[in-house]
Order: sequence, then C-alpha cells, then structure tokens
Amino acid sequence: MEKITQILNTAKQRAKDMKLSYAGALLPEEAHELLQAKPTSKLVDVRTRAECDWVGRVPNAIEIEWQSYPNMQRNERFLVQLEQSISKQVPVFFICRSGGRSGAAAAAATQAGYTECYNVLEGFEGDKDEAGHRGLKNGWQAKKLPWSQS
Repeated sequence: MEKITQILNTAKQRAKDMKLSYAGALLPEEAHELLQAKPTSKLVDVRTRAECDWVGRVPNAIEIEWQSYPNMQRNERFLVQLEQSISKQVPVFFICRSGGRSGAAAAAATQAGYTECYNVLEGFEGDKDEAGHRGLKNGWQAKKLPWSQS
C-alpha cells in the first residue's frame, strides 16, 4: 500500500509541477501497477478506433474516442459516453498515442466533475525514435506492458 501511495503522490506532484488541471500524471508502468492494485480504477483509451484496430489494444481498457478518424474531429459525445461507462468517483487513467489527447480528456473529465483523473504520460506508442518509429522508445508498448494486436 505504501508503494501505491508513493506512486499517487508522485503523479500529483508531477501535475502540480506541470501546472495541470487534473489530479495527476502517471508513467505507463505506474498506471499499470495502479490498475492491478486498485481494481476500482479504470483505464480509458481515447485513441481512435482505427488506432486500436491497427496498432493494438490494452486489455480491459474502456475505449472512448476523443477524436474520430479520419477527419480527427472532436467526439462531442465523449463526456456522455464516459458518464455512461464510469462513475465520477473512481480513479480514471486516460491514455492515447503519446499523451496529448489523453491530457485533454483528463482535463475535460475533471471539469465535468470526475474527482481522480490522471493522464498516462508517453501514451500507448510513446515518442518517435531516431528513425521516426513509435512503440520502441517509451510508452506502454515499449515498457512491454499488456497489449494485443487485432
């Protein structure tokens, strides 16, 4: 339990240091550890359906697009879909490709009354490496956390 408290405190301090409007910012391995230790917590994958289908999925993640492929228009029903899927009182970890959209989703959910929103820094694929490829340098995939490909 002490390690979980330490992870949450570190995530909250990161958010404060980064001047974020939501509860915290987690590294992928921290998010995974919290999901294992806190069964009420939820991972929300905000990538497009195409990204989930073509790149890969995190088992048991709730998939709610922040933007829709191919035009990348904002999903105007995002908060409605989130409220239909998850209680506002549970810890919610948002993940996207590299951390940008998930940060916006965490901010929107916080503004909508969710009490514990966290962004998963680095995202599912992470930053591009020197050759311009994702999934190798950092992020959920590179950390070899659970995922599957269709």
